Amino acid sequence: MSRRRMSTAAIIPAAGLGLRLGGETPKAFREVGGDALLVHAVRGLKAACAADLVCLVVAVPPGTEETVRKELLPYVGETRLLVVAGGAERSDSVRTALELVPTDGIDCVLVHDAARAFVPVDAIERVVAAVRAGAQAVVPAVAVTDTIKQVGPSGEVVATPDRSTLVAVQTPQGFAPDVLRRAHAAGVVGATDDAMLCEALGVTVQTVEGSPDAFKVTRPQDLLLAEALLAERRLV
Repeated sequence: MSRRRMSTAAIIPAAGLGLRLGGETPKAFREVGGDALLVHAVRGLKAACAADLVCLVVAVPPGTEETVRKELLPYVGETRLLVVAGGAERSDSVRTALELVPTDGIDCVLVHDAARAFVPVDAIERVVAAVRAGAQAVVPAVAVTDTIKQVGPSGEVVATPDRSTLVAVQTPQGFAPDVLRRAHAAGVVGATDDAMLCEALGVTVQTVEGSPDAFKVTRPQDLLLAEALLAERRLV
């Protein structure tokens, strides 16, 4: 008996404005090396051949759907591309996009931030492999190098967590499709990522090794770092 082919779908919520980055252009469409962060993010997902990406759903600012679809088409190959209007919050955009992900033939759903446009292929493949190995929710993570302080309402330090037990999580985060759908259907308020929605259901979230290159472009200096990283990669 032949084994059923495993396929992956990916969601990119790219409807946010990214106000901390400054400028009038939404963050996902700010350019690095002549291409939008969103384009770099899509290229990275496609380059992760082990992900076997068959469906990509991108949530964008309302009114930009057709423009973005035309911009991304040259980079998706045979992957089915769907571009939809995003919501007011990140979770709204993911929920809307998730409704368009096929319910059959998909073994892993990735949720990826366009702002983490330069995540290496091997980090993406680690996430997919962990989901296919049986994990219900997976996040790439890197060790915390700063000392972290917990503060009270007036800014006073109330605790210093043990740094060795802390990690900073990145994207893409990977999920068993039914788990991600249940997590978004639960209506949890205040979650900052999809893994947190799964945690609220009591689902174990597994970590895999992330990468320093998967940093989040948030502030103007991050654009400079992204330009330097891209220039270094082009020299290799």
